Amino acid sequence: MLDTKTVREFIGELGSNSPAPGGGSVAALCASLSSALASMVFNLTVGKKAYEALNEEEKALVNKYLEVSGREKDEFLDLMNEDTEAFNELMAAFKMPKDTDEEKAARSSKIQLGYKAATQVPLKVARRSYEIYEGILVCVKYGNKNAISDGGVAALLAQSAIEGAILNVKINLSSIKDEAYTEEIRSELKKLSEDGMKKQKEILAIVNQHM
Repeated sequence: MLDTKTVREFIGELGSNSPAPGGGSVAALCASLSSALASMVFNLTVGKKAYEALNEEEKALVNKYLEVSGREKDEFLDLMNEDTEAFNELMAAFKMPKDTDEEKAARSSKIQLGYKAATQVPLKVARRSYEIYEGILVCVKYGNKNAISDGGVAALLAQSAIEGAILNVKINLSSIKDEAYTEEIRSELKKLSEDGMKKQKEILAIVNQHM
């Protein structure tokens, strides 16, 4: 499992001649790092003077996203592992026998299913990474201002996760023959990218106001 490796071990494997882990797992890792940074800011906020100065609604938001970000960072690590597993399953489909017409048909069907499965993991990463922005916005608005730059980095990582995941969806979509399926997803990807950039811009504007 990738999440049990040391940082050096993971980077070493990433830079090797093995095609997995690759960009999909890195996108999920970026999302995990983004959530972890938001979690850190919330942990540096609760119980401090600035926190006590917040109204009850604002405190509730901080407490909510403290819990959410702590959970998300672990869930994205699970998706990092799932992305590599989906890729390996797709590669296994390509190794199926293709001597007879029946074998060719079975192999082709398995490959198409494999591409769809390999699409679903990064698609989930992109969707979930966009949701991170809700917590990051709370983080930079009400979090410890001494750590607001960390909230900015969290926003940068969130968009990197979205864009990286989108690229990994697209490369699999190009091999899927179901046009209705691919068109629907491409439309969603475009919206996720555009909406994510707007959220990132909003958050970075708040961050830079305090610099």
